[in-house]
Formats: sequence, C-alpha cells, structure tokens
Amino acid sequence: MGRQGDDGRPEISDEEWARFGEQVARESAEAPREPSARARMVTERLRREEEERARSGRRGLFGRRGRPAPSDPPGWRTGPAWQEMEGRGRGRRRLKAAAAIVAIAALALIVVRPELVIDKVTGKAQTREDARNAPPLPAESARPTAPPAPVDPDRPTLKEPFRGSPALQWADGAAGIEVPAAEAVGGVPREKVAEGLAMAKQFLVSANLDPAVRRGERPTAAIQLLDPKSTETHQEITQSLERPSREHDPLRLFSRYDPAELKPVGDVVKVRGRMWVEPGEQSGQAAIKVDYSFVYPFVKVNGNPEDVARTIVRREATFHVAHGRGWQVTAGRLWPFAYSEDIANSSCDRFDGYLHPSFFSDPVDSGPTPSGTPVDPYDRSKSIESREQEGCGTVSRT
Repeated sequence: MGRQGDDGRPEISDEEWARFGEQVARESAEAPREPSARARMVTERLRREEEERARSGRRGLFGRRGRPAPSDPPGWRTGPAWQEMEGRGRGRRRLKAAAAIVAIAALALIVVRPELVIDKVTGKAQTREDARNAPPLPAESARPTAPPAPVDPDRPTLKEPFRGSPALQWADGAAGIEVPAAEAVGGVPREKVAEGLAMAKQFLVSANLDPAVRRGERPTAAIQLLDPKSTETHQEITQSLERPSREHDPLRLFSRYDPAELKPVGDVVKVRGRMWVEPGEQSGQAAIKVDYSFVYPFVKVNGNPEDVARTIVRREATFHVAHGRGWQVTAGRLWPFAYSEDIANSSCDRFDGYLHPSFFSDPVDSGPTPSGTPVDPYDRSKSIESREQEGCGTVSRT
C-alpha cells in the first residue's frame, strides 16, 4: 500500500514514478512531430515546383547533361553522397601515390643508367637506331681503298655485342665467305678451280667458325682438307696444338679461346673479306687467295657478366691447286702455300694457344704496355704485312 501525503491523498512510490516517466517517453517518441515552420515552407515550395515541372513537361531535377535545375537551392539533392565523396578522395590519393611511385622509379633508373636520358638528349639514341637499321654491306669484291668510316664509339652489350663497330653491317658467319665464280686459271681447268674454292671456304669455316674448334677442340675437319704430303705444315700444326708457344702458335691458323676463361656472346661471328684466284708461279698451278676478318664478342666466365669485349682476327692465306702429272699432290686436298694473321685485342705476352682479350673492367696496369701508332683493325685497305708492328701494338677501336 502506498503512502499518503499531507493532503490525505495516497503518495505515489518512486517505482511508479519511474514507470510513468518511461511510458511518457515512449509515447512521445512514437507520436508524430509537428514539422517546423521552415520545413513546412520548403516542402510546400518543392511541391509547387514539382507540379510546375509536371505541367511544363520537364524531365526531373537534372537536365540531359547532368546539371542541376536552375531553381534548386545550392547543395540541395545535387551533390554526391558522402560515401561517394570519400571514394573519390581515395581514388585521387591512389592516383597520386601511383604517380609518385612511377616518378621515383624513373629517377632511380636515371641514376643507375643515365645514358638513357643522355643518349636521348644528345641524339646518340637516334644514331644507334640508324646503325641498327642500316642494310648489310655488299660483298667485298676488291681491296677497299680506305678504312671504314668512323662510327659512334658505342660500347657493346650482351644484347648488341657488335654495337659501335663497323662489323654491325658485316655478314653473319659463313654467309660472309662468298665463293667467286670459277674459271680456268693457269692451266688448271674450271672444275678443279671450283673444287679448290669450295675447299678453301670449308677450311675457313672449320678453322674460324666451328664452335667446337673455337672452344679449343682439335680442328680435325680443317686439318683433313690440307694435303698430307705437306708434311712441314702438318708437323707444325701438331706441335702447336700439343705444345703451344711463341714459335709454335695454333692461333696462326685457328681461332680458339679457353672456355674456362671466356664465353662467347651469342652465336654470331661477324665476317668480311674476299676470295679470288690468280695463276700460280708455274703452269698447271692456280693460287687461291683469301683475306678475311672475323669479329668475336666475349664475356669473362668469372668477371663482370655484362662487360663485353671484341677480338678481331684477320687472316690472309694462299692455297695452291695443281693439275698435271708433274705435281706430287693429293687429289681433292689443298696445298697450304702461305698464311699470316693479325689479332687485335688479345694479350701480347700469353702463348698458350688461346685468345685473351682485354676488357673495360680490367685493371689499367694489367699486361704489357702497348706502344706504337694505333691501328684500326677494321681497316682492310692495307695488307697484314704492310702494317705489321714490332712488340705489343695498339688498336684504335674494337
């Protein structure tokens, strides 16, 4: 039972007052609220404008290009939702971050390889592209009258080992050894001259282009093309291969490298030169003459894997083909009469039967100091004999 007040009426307990307050709050929340005067005014104005649009045939609140109707108050049902604005902000931030990453990567690339920008600014990139797209040189039909024109002294790379070299326009491999049309010469019939020319090409290919021979294996196929009756030549070859030295060097006939030291860059060897036939010193004898340059790109097995060096080997040789009973020769073989070589960019003080090129990354004081007037190894306008130098010579380019 509740308590009574001073006026004699029953007194309401605290629990009842609490329940009463909660009920009033619930009913107040559920009851419809009277809109404010401003809200009623705006709602009425919008209703009238909607009716006017309906009567005038307008197409909603936005025009065809997505622009708000002129009578809409600024910001009223026109802007994107806050979620959309947040999404756009994130998108812009992502684009800026991506642009910053690209810019940083570009700056890092420029620091590592500044030539990418320098070459573009100086025009070197265009020069390089022009050289790369230049057509191959026509076959050499006579001794050139001058050395090849200067080219941009670009360093070779793994992808372009002949970059910055006149050899870039030379033929690849055996395609650079063209056999001339055979004719009867010095009393030797055309068929025998043709056979001799074909064997001369086979010898050059086997001795200078065969991958096995180049990596130091015995040049059996090349040796078998030489007349076994030329005993002095065969003895020299055997001694030079088994016990190479300054006096007996297999590089005089064969291009060889040590696979423990060097590795060729790619499969291409650039070749340029010519082959021709002259009458021999006696009747029934034809002299097949060859003059070819071979360009070999290498990297070190243990060294900078991107430091490419080129060695240029030029060879001049004369092979005799004889016809008639007076000649003590073996049919179907070449008689080596004379041969000489000129090797550019190979060590002057190592005689182990292998090529030893110098590299850009080598120490400056490694090996003997070269001397003399620099010689262009691509200059084929002079014979090897006419430009021989004493000691360790220098080259103007490789």
